Amino acid sequence: MSSSHKSPLLRFHQPLVWVAASMGVFALVSAVGIVVDDRILVGVPIWTKPFKFSVSLLAYTLSLAWMISLLPRGRRVGWWAGTVVAATSTGEMVLITLQVIRGKRSHFNHATPFDDAVFQIMGISILMLWLGALVIAVLLLRAKILDRAMAWAVRLSSLIALAGAALGFLMVRPTPEQLAVDESPIIGAHAVGVPDGGPAMPLTGWASNGGDLRIPHFFGMHALQLLPLLLLVLAALAPRFARLADEQVRLRLTLTAAAAYTATFVLLTSQALRGQALFAPDGATLAGAGAIVLLGGAAAALSLRGASPSPSPSSPPSPPSPLASAPLARSTHSAATATATTSEEEVTS
Repeated sequence: MSSSHKSPLLRFHQPLVWVAASMGVFALVSAVGIVVDDRILVGVPIWTKPFKFSVSLLAYTLSLAWMISLLPRGRRVGWWAGTVVAATSTGEMVLITLQVIRGKRSHFNHATPFDDAVFQIMGISILMLWLGALVIAVLLLRAKILDRAMAWAVRLSSLIALAGAALGFLMVRPTPEQLAVDESPIIGAHAVGVPDGGPAMPLTGWASNGGDLRIPHFFGMHALQLLPLLLLVLAALAPRFARLADEQVRLRLTLTAAAAYTATFVLLTSQALRGQALFAPDGATLAGAGAIVLLGGAAAALSLRGASPSPSPSSPPSPPSPLASAPLARSTHSAATATATTSEEEVTS
């Protein structure tokens, strides 16, 4: 089958697609484990961590698989970077599941030489995953993607996701309580100002009585899905709202959303580092949130009001954007086929 007749999914980075599929299996197994295994670890059902990680990695790897397909050049480098992300993601889930089967913590666990080795390998894997994602982000910054709004959506979302992933490195720092002990079996924590395993929010397991770095970590990483999804929603609404058919308007709205998302990520990070629970904000946090809402809303309104004027009869009309003229289900396909110039087989040959 020629590359021009491939389905959109086959144009995606195939190792990452397979990892995403395997994460779906991991999620199902973990969901069953939550129901049938009554063991509790750090205050939550023991299969909660692999369930959350598998769902998160499913979305993350599938998004990267699509973004790599947008690269018109450098796809060989992008393929190898994506393969590094695929391999390290799989290794991470295998080690997390191994520790669950053993009834042990996977993260921050230095209780025995084996547990210490597992966590050290996980740390190296996460660093390699982050570096692979960094390479992909750099390639996206250099790529010439035809639809400018889509180009900036994938570029900025990949950078925000990198910042979100980098917060994981802050979690391995020893807490003051751990430093006070000569040889603590646990070094590092998700929570700030309170011990891990305390009162937690339902479903997420995030600390409800203090700061939790997993909140901005999660929010930042999933910019990778939310910003492109916002753009696809705008494209789907374009036939009903004329202003959204203007590529400049969609670009301005995308940049506004990215700025508001980044500001929210910074605010959540500050809140967590100050040991403040998500739903117990102080005056500074509330003021920051209010500023983001007001400024973001004003910028969005200005973006919609500033639609480009209709072209004069003497000037040639600009070609329609594939995102503006296609429904949501075809938007992703248009972006991929407009920019991908080589097939996966050509990259790996």
